[in-house]
Formats: sequence, C-alpha cells, structure tokens
Amino acid sequence: MNAALDLVGIALVVAATVLIGVYGLRISRTTDDFFVASRTVRPVWNASAISGEYLSAGTFLGLSGLVLLDGARGFWFPIGYAAGYLLVLVFVAAPLRRSGAYTIPDFVEARWESPVARRVTSIAVLVIGWLYIVPQLHGAGITLVVVAGLPEWVGAVTIAVLVAAAVAAGGMRAITYVQAFHYWVKLVALLVPLVLIAFALSGGPHEFDPALVFPAEAGPSAFDAYETASLLLALLLGTMGLPHVLVRFYTSPNGVAARRTTVIVIVMVSAFYAVSSGMGLLARIAAPDLAQPGLADTVVLQLPSRVFPGAVGEVLTALIVAGAFAAFLATTAGLVVSLAGVISQDVFSGSVRSFRLSAALCALVPLGVALLTAPAGLVASVGVVFVVAASTLSPVVLLGVWWRGLTARGAVAGMVTGGVSCALAMLVHAAVGGVGVAAPYLAQPAAWTIPLATAVAVVVSRADPRGPSPRTDRFLARVHTPERD
Repeated sequence: MNAALDLVGIALVVAATVLIGVYGLRISRTTDDFFVASRTVRPVWNASAISGEYLSAGTFLGLSGLVLLDGARGFWFPIGYAAGYLLVLVFVAAPLRRSGAYTIPDFVEARWESPVARRVTSIAVLVIGWLYIVPQLHGAGITLVVVAGLPEWVGAVTIAVLVAAAVAAGGMRAITYVQAFHYWVKLVALLVPLVLIAFALSGGPHEFDPALVFPAEAGPSAFDAYETASLLLALLLGTMGLPHVLVRFYTSPNGVAARRTTVIVIVMVSAFYAVSSGMGLLARIAAPDLAQPGLADTVVLQLPSRVFPGAVGEVLTALIVAGAFAAFLATTAGLVVSLAGVISQDVFSGSVRSFRLSAALCALVPLGVALLTAPAGLVASVGVVFVVAASTLSPVVLLGVWWRGLTARGAVAGMVTGGVSCALAMLVHAAVGGVGVAAPYLAQPAAWTIPLATAVAVVVSRADPRGPSPRTDRFLARVHTPERD
C-alpha cells in the first residue's frame, strides 16, 4: 500500500474542501447565511448536502464491515437508515420548514413558548450531536492508521480543526456547498472500486457461493424478533431526531421544496447504501479473514489491494481513502454547524461572531472525548446515537407537529424520560453485559424507551392544568398550510 498516494488523495479532498469553503465565505455575510443559508437552497443541491452529511463514517467504512461480519443481517441498518427518511418526508419535513425556525430548540420555543422546554431540547441536541461526531473522529484515526501508520489522534485532530475552521468561516451556506461536493466524492470513491472488483472476481478463481455470502444462520429467520423490531424502530424514528438532518430542512425555500428534497435524498442514500453493502458482500468472497471485530471496519481500505496487487490497487485505495475523509468531513461539518447554531442562540448573542466561537467549541468537546476513548464498531457507535435521538427528540417533534394537546410540561417530561431511560439501559448493559432475560432489552432499548417517552409526554400533557398554549392552533395552522408551488 502506497502511503504517499493515500495522503495525496486526502490532501486533494482537503484542498477542494478549503477552496469550496472559501467560495462559500465570499457569499456568506448575513446571520441568515450562517444559520440557514438564507433559506435559498434548491432541492437537488440540498439533497446532495443532506446525503453528504448523513452518510457518515459508520456508513462509508462500518456498513461494509458489518455486512462482512454478519451477512444478510447487516442489511437491517441500510434499510432502516433509508426508510427513516420516508417518515421524515410524510410527517415533519414540510411542517418544520414552515415553522420559520433556525434550529430544533427554535421550533420547540415557537411551539410552546417555554424557555425550560427550549433548554432541555438544546441539551438533548448537543448530547446527540457530540455522540455522533465522536465516531467520525475515530473513523478518521482508523483510516490514517491503516493507510499511513500514523497515530490515531492525527486523523481526529485533522478533521476537528478543518471542520471548525470551515464552519466558523462560512456557516451553513459554505457548508452546504462542501457537503454536496462530498456526497459525489463518496459515491464515486466506492462505486469505481466496486465495479472493478466485481468484474475481477467474476473472471478470477473466486466462485460466488450464495451459502457463503448469505449463510442461513445469519438470515432474518435466525435474528431475534425483539432485537430486530427494536433496531428498526430506532433507525426509523432516529432520523427524525437527528439535529443535523432536521436543520437542513430550514434551508429550503418552502415546504414544497423540503418535501422534494426528501424524495431525492431517499434515492441518493439508497444508491450509496447499495454500493457500500456491495463492498461488504465482495469482501465475504475475497477477504473473509478480515471478518473480525476491530478489522472489519478497515475492509474497504484493504480490499482493493487484495484483488489488485500493485499500482491499480494502490490507486483504488487512494480513491477510497479520499472518499472516507470526505465522509468524516461532511458529517462532522453538518453536526458542528447545527450545534453551533444552538449554542450561539442559547448561550451567546446569536450573532455571526458568536456562531463562529460556538463552532470552535462544538468541535473541541467531541475531539476531547475521541482522544480519551478507544474506537468501537463504527456502525454500533452510530446506532447508539439513533437510539438516543429516537428516544428523546423524535416523540416530541412528531407530537409537537401533529397533536395540539402536547404541552410544554409534557414535552419536557417526554424528553427527560426517553433520555434517562435510554442512558440507564445502555450503561447497565455496558457495565454487566445484560441481566438474564433483560439482556436484549438493555442492548436494544428503543422498543420500550420510545413508547415510554411518548406515553409520559401524553399523560403529563393530559394532566397539565394549564393545557395547550393559546397560540397552539395558530402555530399548527401555519405549519400545516401548504404553500403555492
């Protein structure tokens, strides 16, 4: 493996990111530019940006590794990831845009006029965002270890510094251009090697054995019913609670554009999931020895050189490395820009200057966590974020848009219940590995934490003597009134 060629690939992606960010900086002047790109991002461009930030390290590296490890069982993740956008499309994309908010806490405050609900939402957004950034930094570290033998901290620091600088310089408008570019880099970076490797294996000594690629014992029939349902519920509803996903709909010109954007996103992310999963299937044929925890996440980096020893393999590996860094940069940038908007408005003055300071803070906190923790499975780490998002923000966002009876106290109670129950389940599972028959319920808690949070929000709202805000009907009428196309 030619480390110099891989580093050149990284340098090209970084240089392109900087140049595009500089272009965005030239046209980012107002507060609206920094927070929501002045709400002028058209559907195709916005869909490319959303797909760019949504397809994270867990997808680019981890999904192929998961398919390598688990075969057909690994496909539950891409199915859940893509289908989650169907719920976003049907239930919240257009109403969120029509709310006129900048951030999720803005939406909560506009819906309930409650500073307490806003603060609780802000805390949830920050926790979810920081939990999501850490796997991206770990993925960057893993990549540089594999391709260049550099210490893990180098990759993490590089991504954190670049993203903080890009977000602080140009805000949402600049990051939109960067993320859209990164989506196409990531797709090409995996699609070209996938096609070439598939052709090479079809004409080589490797034979396609369906029993190897899709072993019966790893099929859906062998997958525990509760764990399957809980995982899919977390992936489906978790997308609705991811702050960096929801904030992008505020950049659409109107609700119609937000819906069109979501449809295009479903097509784009599905195409990428097919390519990434295909790399995992090819690895089950050409590199089954990498099917080990800790090694599986590196399979897309090592597979080209296994199939094409020499210059061709080195070039393909460099292309994949460049795509991997695009994944880390795009997702981290999307998270940092969404979190910076929250901190800027809730802690500082909400100005451009405070946004830039917030961007630096939002990158430094997860960097510290990443440097103090060891990388876990990338898909598993991202899966935890979906469980937390689905248990805290998703019920409140969904009920807030569609049920007039939800009160501020009910929203706060639901978020706190979902977050605390989810955290306790995961901490107990991590400490003792489960408790008898309770083990699967602790390992995959979404199937009970989401209904619990929803039920608490409804019960507390029903018992709230103050009832809904007097402005509720007017607010809901605004978010549900379609615009003219």
